[in-house]
Amino acid sequence: MNTSASATKDHSLGHIAPRDKAEILAQALPYIRRFHGKTIVVKYGGNAMTDPELQQDFAEDIVLLKLVGMNPVVVHGGGPQIEEALSRLGKKGSFIQGMRVTDAETMEVVEWVLAGQVQQDIVGLINVAGGKAVGLTGRDGGLIRARKLKMVDLKDPSIEHDVGQVGEIESIDPSVVRALQDDQFIPVISPLGFGKDNENYNINADVVAGKLAEVLKAEKLMLLTNTPGVLDKDGKLLTNLSAREIDDLFADGTISGGMLPKISSALDAAKSGVNTVHIIDGRVPHAMLLEILTDQAYGTMIRSH
Repeated sequence: MNTSASATKDHSLGHIAPRDKAEILAQALPYIRRFHGKTIVVKYGGNAMTDPELQQDFAEDIVLLKLVGMNPVVVHGGGPQIEEALSRLGKKGSFIQGMRVTDAETMEVVEWVLAGQVQQDIVGLINVAGGKAVGLTGRDGGLIRARKLKMVDLKDPSIEHDVGQVGEIESIDPSVVRALQDDQFIPVISPLGFGKDNENYNINADVVAGKLAEVLKAEKLMLLTNTPGVLDKDGKLLTNLSAREIDDLFADGTISGGMLPKISSALDAAKSGVNTVHIIDGRVPHAMLLEILTDQAYGTMIRSH
């Protein structure tokens, strides 16, 4: 973050008049009441995950949500960190249709980066901010069972691409997550699954977050990204969409590229009973708190109906 931005960031809020401060706090009350005891699944990725100041904001937001009675569950990605580790080993990551091709050696790197480095960094950040975070992978408590992803070519359905140890979710058993939540812990989940012969699978983190939100019957799924949200063809932010409107945006090509897997997961979750899905800009300090606890829209909200 540039120095001018960090210089203007004033944690003391001394520049806000007391009356305005009280207004801000009072505005949060109905939201705190409405979402008390509800589960909120957060997919943590993008700049929010690599910029030290934004990392701290994220950890503070998660701890605050827990303290006011909500149940945040964090699912994290780690694309840039995996790329960096692979390049140190002299390997070049390759992608087919947006999915990382994962051979056995790449899988080892993915595991130690996600479950070792990235997950433990997030756990540490949340703990330092005053929470009690616990790291999990799909193996823990039999959380994520997976099978090898069969990737059909988008242009020619008769062609199937082999993307290696990339998995699709067979089932999620959320009992370990529920047990932790009920005991004041904040689960931090790496998107790694296991197969029937104990083989390892790398799974898209957006997909894991979406499926977990469905299974936990979450009130909200929050996807932190490096974009303001879903933009129309003129680049304007679409703040409030129904699942049907999203289908239309797919059909006319407004949504494409890297947004496709993200929005597909969001849409599946919205259609499967998650009340609202939010695609929010992780580059905005405390974007998550602002989206949940104020009237202001800081991204795109997708309603289930």
